[in-house]
Amino acid sequence: LLNINVGGKVFQIAYKVLAQYPITRLGKLALYTDPVKKLQLCDDYLVQKNEYFFDRDPSIFHYIFHFYRSGVLWVMDEMCPSNFVEEIEYWGIHLKYSQRCCRMLLEEKRDEISEYLKIEKELEAELEPLESGTQFDGKFLGQFRKMVWNLIENPYSSVPAKIIAVMSSFFVLISIVGMTLSTVEEMKNKTGKMWMEQMEMICAIFFTSEYLMRLISSSSFKNFLRAAFNAIDLVAILPFYIQILFENMDDGEMQYHEELHKVENVSKLGKVLKLIKLMRIFRILKLARHSTGLRAFSFTMRQCYQQVCCLLLFIAMGVFTFSALIHSVEHDVPGTDFTSIPCAWWWAAVSLSTVGYGDTVPDTILGRMVAFVCISFGIILNGMPISILYNKFSDYYAKLKAHEMSQ
Repeated sequence: LLNINVGGKVFQIAYKVLAQYPITRLGKLALYTDPVKKLQLCDDYLVQKNEYFFDRDPSIFHYIFHFYRSGVLWVMDEMCPSNFVEEIEYWGIHLKYSQRCCRMLLEEKRDEISEYLKIEKELEAELEPLESGTQFDGKFLGQFRKMVWNLIENPYSSVPAKIIAVMSSFFVLISIVGMTLSTVEEMKNKTGKMWMEQMEMICAIFFTSEYLMRLISSSSFKNFLRAAFNAIDLVAILPFYIQILFENMDDGEMQYHEELHKVENVSKLGKVLKLIKLMRIFRILKLARHSTGLRAFSFTMRQCYQQVCCLLLFIAMGVFTFSALIHSVEHDVPGTDFTSIPCAWWWAAVSLSTVGYGDTVPDTILGRMVAFVCISFGIILNGMPISILYNKFSDYYAKLKAHEMSQ
């Protein structure tokens, strides 16, 4: 018998049993005759007791010991997969000796842990700024740029930094409110336009100053341009300056077109200008910089993009299927709205989403049966991913909040 001491617990295994697995650590220990090679396989050798000592986990070695006796490697659910794999690799035992059910459970558990650690790392990176204050050490105007960086990127560093963070959200809301009020008929008079323009100018000045401060405090211009939040900031300020540019260009065309029509109807620049003004709605995305909830929602969409794409695929399949069915049973009805399959797409999309505007309805009994099946399929389809997305969103939100509080 070979005496083995693993972490203080003694095991005895027959040499002939170990010799059946010559590629394992204990198999080599049983077959080697050179004492030097044997000592290289263990951590220590007790001459008095003729024991080979291994400084490993004795609880997992019970499964190794059982493997040599039965030829089957069992895996228990309560064990850590990473630790178990590390131990069997040390003893030179391959996972193929385990049962298929045990292998499947172990691989599934390892994948779950790997996915969990990956998400935890991404959640921490979600809250960490792209740069740290230590990156400015030894650089040009390092102290000044570090101070600016703390004011803009680290709202918990000082009271002025908190004030700037609050002002950033405040100006975003003011800008959105101003853009909304500018479309109200009562605000289109001369006084209203003047107030809206002044409000827009103040917001644009603040957003520009904020963007320039972030640019100054950036240690890498390339990384600064690649950052998603910085791209949102750029989109927030560009419409104001593009609007000024196009308005100046419109002034030159006004004299030529003033006798024909108004500039908004004749000049193509007027249509582009309306589109540029509409881009100001993207300023609301700036709130995600200071909102944990919006970050959690964005993170959930990125993590669940496969489920979302699968849902969109099912919706598209349902729209094409039920629009074809409703057209086949309704196209002969006089005055029907389902004159073609593309004309039935809107009805199918509205029915699948269970909104049901009622602007287009089937008239025949078969058409109503198709509509019932379409609505039932929509209820089932919409109900499947909601629980998954909501559970993940609440989980990510709680973790982001916990990381934020710990920082």
